[in-house]
Amino acid sequence: MTEIDAKSLQQELASAKPPFVLDVRNPPELAAEGRIEGAVNIPMNELPARISELPEGRDVVTVCKSGMRSFNAAGWLRQIGRNARSLQGGMNQWKALGLPVAR
Repeated sequence: MTEIDAKSLQQELASAKPPFVLDVRNPPELAAEGRIEGAVNIPMNELPARISELPEGRDVVTVCKSGMRSFNAAGWLRQIGRNARSLQGGMNQWKALGLPVAR
């Protein structure tokens, strides 16, 4: 599975083994739009240099505004051996469903 929908992600985040949420947007986007609680921000262009900040052996869900950058980031992570999925529809979908946004 390469993508996860917002409701499924919300359920997984409440589980005993939640995924690591990686927000690949740029800091001004996060400031303007908020983020999923607990998400770690590593802008997509910085990801190769900061890959060591992702925990080994933990599922990763990448997030962006609409789902395109995160889809590409998750694809790259899978190519290097990580178990990664993308949030389908990105933060736009998360917010459209009224799910909580941290500021």
